[in-house]
Amino acid sequence: MRIRWLALALACLAPVSASAQTVHPQTVHPQRGKRPVLVELFTSQACSSCPPADALVAELARTRPDLLPLTFHVTYWNSLGWQDPFSLQAATERQRRYVALAVSPQVYTPAMVVDGRQDVIGSDRPAAEASLAQAAAQAQTAAAVEIVRAGAALTISIGAGAGHGSVLLLGYDRAHETPVGSGENRGRTLYEANIVRSMTVAGTWAGQALELHAAMPAGEAVAVIVQAEDGRVLGAGRLRDASRS
Repeated sequence: MRIRWLALALACLAPVSASAQTVHPQTVHPQRGKRPVLVELFTSQACSSCPPADALVAELARTRPDLLPLTFHVTYWNSLGWQDPFSLQAATERQRRYVALAVSPQVYTPAMVVDGRQDVIGSDRPAAEASLAQAAAQAQTAAAVEIVRAGAALTISIGAGAGHGSVLLLGYDRAHETPVGSGENRGRTLYEANIVRSMTVAGTWAGQALELHAAMPAGEAVAVIVQAEDGRVLGAGRLRDASRS
């Protein structure tokens, strides 16, 4: 039986609260074009090899508006001297799913997954830059993503296109500085950007234009990813607001 991305990769996640979905086959007419390239760093504050990778992602978040960089703090380092305050079991499960899909060779940190298809060591800048350039050249969107906020409510519009995938709603914090008191990074103050604080399944996109309604997720900022079962990114977008572009 074919294993579905939605069923295994995100089984540990709760559904979006107060969500509803409506299909409007004739409402949205998206154009194929560039979307932000998804950059996922699997990291931990307890890992001494991770700060250079965290710094690279922070630089990308600051200087590359064509990317959607996100840091996923895994849980499997928490028993080795430092409890990462941003660790999520959902992050660990997401990385394990990439291993199951043979996108990543193993569970490790710092691991960078580019556009759900290619794994590089997150602190290896030349390898990361080469992977980002390759992904940017290929990053056509199958479905346009638009997010609109009204108070504590979100409307997520996914355009029509070819494909099938899960619509993931993520909340993330833009930046944190954390003094580390124990473990491999003891005595260091770590600066990290675009830290994922929540991830939920908002719905399923099956090629038709789709409108979803959800509450604001935990986190300062919002991103939406449409992802196929094999990890391919079909669409991606972030919520824009007046204070941050």
